[in-house]
Amino acid sequence: MELNGKAAFITGGGTGVGRACALAFAAKGCDVAVNYSRSADAAAETVAQVEALGARGIAVQGDVADDDACRSMVAEAADAFGRLDVLVNSAGTTVFVPHHDLDGITSDDWHRLYAVNTMGPFQMMRAAAPHLKADGGGHVVSISSVSGVAGVGSSLPYCASKAALNNLTVTMARVMAPEVRVNAVAPGFITGRWWKEGQGEDVHDSVASHVTGNVPLQAVCDPEDVANAVMGFIMNDLATGQVIVVDGGMLIKTP
Repeated sequence: MELNGKAAFITGGGTGVGRACALAFAAKGCDVAVNYSRSADAAAETVAQVEALGARGIAVQGDVADDDACRSMVAEAADAFGRLDVLVNSAGTTVFVPHHDLDGITSDDWHRLYAVNTMGPFQMMRAAAPHLKADGGGHVVSISSVSGVAGVGSSLPYCASKAALNNLTVTMARVMAPEVRVNAVAPGFITGRWWKEGQGEDVHDSVASHVTGNVPLQAVCDPEDVANAVMGFIMNDLATGQVIVVDGGMLIKTP
């Protein structure tokens, strides 16, 4: 897909992977709608960086768990840009509970993680579908996780919600074809804000060090690595229904 003159909507675009994707699209001449739920200042900073690259940017507030909000956000972006060609589902949430602590998981945890991590991408795809199918077709890339493949990660419901997103990627690729391609990127451990805020900087650094020393490539993801994988899908017109793992080789390491 040629991105110059196109428009993208990125959920969770104010920080981390979402911001890295926003800047990657803007660098190729693509206008960007930056969604945020609570991080208004971060979203505004991302928009400023998008505009500094010569693209148009807008910040759009809303919770992807709310279907009405999804429809409203998509309409706002389409009205602002006159089109919508790409959707990146980057918004996500988790709770940090050891897998063996079954009583540490609440029903609210399950409902919230599925609402954001699985229902949110579906609701955004459904809302965006008419726009994505116009003007020659579009592309959806969801940010999943190696947790949805290997069943390891911050909590059981997080792993399950990402596994469901991987399955949703395949089914929605079938449903939205031939006009729209639907794929997902499943990163391993990503350096940055999420683990630092959820578990503290010391835990973040400890986990990053442990993962780095125990994967074949001896490296962990940063947001730009994930954005590069997203861009790889965007530039491949024949890939759909695929989940690509970007984890430094965690899944293939010797047991």
